[in-house]
Amino acid sequence: MDKQGAGVLESQLDAVLDQIKTRLPADLAAQVEPFAKKFFAHVDPDDLEDLAVADLYGAVLSQWHFARKRQDANRIRVFNPRLDEHGWESTHTVVEIVGDDMPFLVDSITMEINRQGLTLHLIIHPVMAVVRDESGQFLHLAEGKEAGARYESIMHIEVDRRTGAEDLEALQKGLESVVSDVRAAVTDWPKMRERMAEIMRGIEQSPPPVDPAEAAETRAFLEWLDDDNFVVLGCRDYELVSDESGNELRIRPDSGLGLLRGGGEDGQSRSFAALPPQLKAQAHLPILLTVTKSNTRSTVHRPGYLDYIGIKTFDSGGRVDGERRVIGLLASTAYSTNPKDIPLLRNKVSAV
Repeated sequence: MDKQGAGVLESQLDAVLDQIKTRLPADLAAQVEPFAKKFFAHVDPDDLEDLAVADLYGAVLSQWHFARKRQDANRIRVFNPRLDEHGWESTHTVVEIVGDDMPFLVDSITMEINRQGLTLHLIIHPVMAVVRDESGQFLHLAEGKEAGARYESIMHIEVDRRTGAEDLEALQKGLESVVSDVRAAVTDWPKMRERMAEIMRGIEQSPPPVDPAEAAETRAFLEWLDDDNFVVLGCRDYELVSDESGNELRIRPDSGLGLLRGGGEDGQSRSFAALPPQLKAQAHLPILLTVTKSNTRSTVHRPGYLDYIGIKTFDSGGRVDGERRVIGLLASTAYSTNPKDIPLLRNKVSAV
């Protein structure tokens, strides 16, 4: 930020703070003023140069009122501010979000906005340490490491204006779904890391009935993924059921984590159900590891197709009895690593 831009922003902020002091009751102004300072603290002046002080005041006051009471994990509001109803206006559709600060949040929300064909015109995204009472009512912003304070993500987003009720509802529901996915992935991350460790221990402690070299290389590959080369977003276990109609993978109850929380229709693996019969027939073959791309794009972090890791499980007789599935995204480091240093790939390179 250059000195001129900083001066413009400071002038606008001073004008907003002056309106807060003169237009609000003293007790309310005492709460809104520090909120407004943090709200605008890291905004690029170029993003605000075309906005009137009255609309900046209206935007921060709207965000403040929206953030005052919070009972749900995340609150999201999509609306078109109007002067007669909201006291301020914008040429854009506005999204307000308040919730726990989480990794991937900004990237994932931006992805959903782009997926719906909208342009992102402005994003204000301060992270504030907030102290609330038991009912979720805002008390004050925390100073330092205050007991009871939680870091919250306060987001003001402006996108292409949409006037149709269906379009506004689609954006609302899309953002709610994405934020829910982010929360599931972030909340279950420790359990998913433990699931990966459990799978690796299982290969070592109860060797599967495959070539020991294959088992060792599979374990080495999983260790490589777990070494910050893979962003795990979902895990789920399946059991292989065979009858006269063929093979079927069915979800093991309560095994879903992250993006794979819950179950599919009738407990069946939808991705497995979509496979051609000849591939379903191979489900019982003792091939320990499957690595492929899912036909589903990620809603979290990056919009690429999810990477799919499947590790088969075996019964006491050495027959395939299920699969432990992990989905996520290969980290950027994975794409820049020498293939000779990556388990599985190093064998292919040597063979070539």
